[in-house]
Amino acid sequence: MEQREIIQRVVGILTESLEMRRQVRENPDGEIENSGAVGAMLEEMLPRIELPAEATPIEVAAVVGQELGPVIEQITSAFAFSFAQLAEVHDEGRTDVSSADVLRSIALHFESEEAEEE
Repeated sequence: MEQREIIQRVVGILTESLEMRRQVRENPDGEIENSGAVGAMLEEMLPRIELPAEATPIEVAAVVGQELGPVIEQITSAFAFSFAQLAEVHDEGRTDVSSADVLRSIALHFESEEAEEE
């Protein structure tokens, strides 16, 4: 999965989180429905790791780190990028732009980047 796609998925997860927060505020005792977007993204991105039965714990740790490290880095970078965009707008004291607006802008930017690549 390309970084652009990961950022789009992260923006979707953050947008969903905003909606969940709104639901909790409106109905503190209500049940909040989780779409499973995080789990779906992880399932799609995380590689299947096969380990030999005789692998030592150190060998297992090395293989798992080698296989998962790049994926975790991509996901973390996408969340950090999105957070930085949100924080920048917050730190500027802008009241004319909501968090949802910032997330929409990020999604549109990466959507238009996708269209340019095609």
